[in-house]
Amino acid sequence: MLQKKFIQQVSDSELTLLQIIWAEGGKALYATIMEQLAANGNSWQKNTVITLLSRLVEKGLLQTSKIGRRNEYTAIVTEADYQAAQAQTLLNKLYAGNAKGLVSTLIQQEMLSAKDYEELRKFWAQERELK
Repeated sequence: MLQKKFIQQVSDSELTLLQIIWAEGGKALYATIMEQLAANGNSWQKNTVITLLSRLVEKGLLQTSKIGRRNEYTAIVTEADYQAAQAQTLLNKLYAGNAKGLVSTLIQQEMLSAKDYEELRKFWAQERELK
């Protein structure tokens, strides 16, 4: 198994900002982020957003650059990589790395439907054929 780069966890608020940036193709101007927040009914103050964006830069998930007088934020980590890292963290933390335990819980708690299972089975079969 390949060693994955450590990706820090983020708060729900920080994740909201990352999701906006990922939805914009991995880059977004500060003004665009504020517009998207407003469109989603979020009325965070300017200082709050700047603080959260700064934290994401400090955590190594974003980088910032100036375009004239405007700030542009670029995601260093893709959404898929972040999801994979968080899934691994969950698996390790709650199931001691045992994916079967996680899947069993999903099935027992009816979070994974028969249709989901069938789609995963087909996906698994295709992946095995490719290897």
